[in-house]
Amino acid sequence: MDDKTGSTGYGEENIPVVPPSVIKSLEEEELVKKREAESSDNTHESVVYWQGSDEIPSNLKDLKGILKEVVGLGVSFDVVLREMTVAGRKTGLLFLNGFTNDVVLTEILDRFTYLTSEDVGNHIVSTIKNQYIPYVQVEEITELSEAINNVLSGLCTVFFEGEHTAILLDTRKYPTRSPEEPAIERVVRGARDGFTESIVTNINLVRRRVRDPGLHCEAMQVGRRTQTDVCIIFIDDIVDREQVEAIRHKIQEIDLEGLPLGDKQLEEAIVNKGWHPYPLVRYSERPDVVASHLLEGRVVVMVDTSPSVMIMPTTFFDLCQHAEENRQTPFMGTYLRWIRFGGIFASMFLLPLWMLLVIHPELKPPYLNILGPREMGKIPIIMQFLIVEFGVDLMRLAAVHTPTPLASAMGLIAAILIGDVAVKTGLFVNEVMLYMAVAAVGMFATPSYELGLANRVVRLALLIAVAMFGLKGFVIGTTLLILMLTTHRSYNSSYLWPFIPFSAKAMGEVLFRKPLLYSRTRPALNKARDNSKMGPEMSPKRKQ
Repeated sequence: MDDKTGSTGYGEENIPVVPPSVIKSLEEEELVKKREAESSDNTHESVVYWQGSDEIPSNLKDLKGILKEVVGLGVSFDVVLREMTVAGRKTGLLFLNGFTNDVVLTEILDRFTYLTSEDVGNHIVSTIKNQYIPYVQVEEITELSEAINNVLSGLCTVFFEGEHTAILLDTRKYPTRSPEEPAIERVVRGARDGFTESIVTNINLVRRRVRDPGLHCEAMQVGRRTQTDVCIIFIDDIVDREQVEAIRHKIQEIDLEGLPLGDKQLEEAIVNKGWHPYPLVRYSERPDVVASHLLEGRVVVMVDTSPSVMIMPTTFFDLCQHAEENRQTPFMGTYLRWIRFGGIFASMFLLPLWMLLVIHPELKPPYLNILGPREMGKIPIIMQFLIVEFGVDLMRLAAVHTPTPLASAMGLIAAILIGDVAVKTGLFVNEVMLYMAVAAVGMFATPSYELGLANRVVRLALLIAVAMFGLKGFVIGTTLLILMLTTHRSYNSSYLWPFIPFSAKAMGEVLFRKPLLYSRTRPALNKARDNSKMGPEMSPKRKQ
């Protein structure tokens, strides 16, 4: 052979030599272009984009490269890959620094240090999982995206050199506060614990009260990016299974980036999708209230990071009831319920009715001649109401953002400097301030915060209708309100039940807080499979 070797016909002296620095520069340039071109919506798509499959790499060096691009290993300070040697194999533990119970993890690692290759044999993953991890929640996984998603939820994943299978350890420890009494649902007597932002803690608070083997807690993840934990809770032998399946199906169909605002966004995604002001679910932060609704055949939906849970289905009258009524005697509970109903009614209709009588004094019966302003203010009545309405809302918003030590000072400013001066200058009349205060108290006495806001919008609409059309406006506005609430449905359940459709027995349960032993059946609205609350031997007239 001559000196011109190779199939190309060129000598070795003519082969161009590329410096390593140029090769590295080209590789980095291609890597930057690949990063900029990525448009993954979830972890699975990102893993497949960077390595072509969702398989766990058997080489830890390749694994570190994928983790750097997908989860930010080496960039995010809280993403940790602890490398060590276990039984002669290179091992990596992937976890989030702030979510891991370091005491449990250290104890497991301490056991790993004593293992030799003879202890584990050829099946290192299954042997370590079954024999050398003294922990309860342990499982094997084969997909890298599943491992990353679980790590982002607070779990720990153990990778082994030469293996396409990893071990998943539930060693998470979420930062959370202790259960405290909810600020909105306070009671004079009763439990002082309330839900927190941890879904596991919330489920435990419910299970403490309902020790029923039929209590099911189905967990799922919602959101391509947030992977928010959502849990459906129900008692299997009581609840209507078709309703559970409908709720489960709607949650599984959600295709969103995530639920960073928790339960409210989930409600909009599966229940209240339009512009209707009235709530279709009942929110509660009390475990005892949730437990009682579960025993009635309702479905409860919990969302991680939310201290309140959703109860479905619900009605207008359910939203008007409070736990305090069941903490008192039946007579006093009924009294409190009627007072609350009166306050809710006043918050909706007191102002429109009074303005109607002012505009049309001929409608007033003789014994109501004391009503009405002695002197009219410098501003029309309807403008006075609108200004005061917006003023109350402004003060309510300001109270939310005002530090507690300054709240009293803000109240004095609202009561004296604004209200009193506005009346003395003649801009407003005393009756407007009085009735607006009564309506505001009725709104704040509404147990459901969402229902109180919706009733306030109805009050504004009725005030405008009365100002424009008088008696006809009030009648038409009230009729439209009843029609709107009648056609409004919560999971195929009438929103005004048991008023429309009317059920005398169920309406009696709403108006009167019956004694425990007289309330023997579950509400028909829930279509419970087991309609009886008590055994056949239990009777209010049982022998002593």
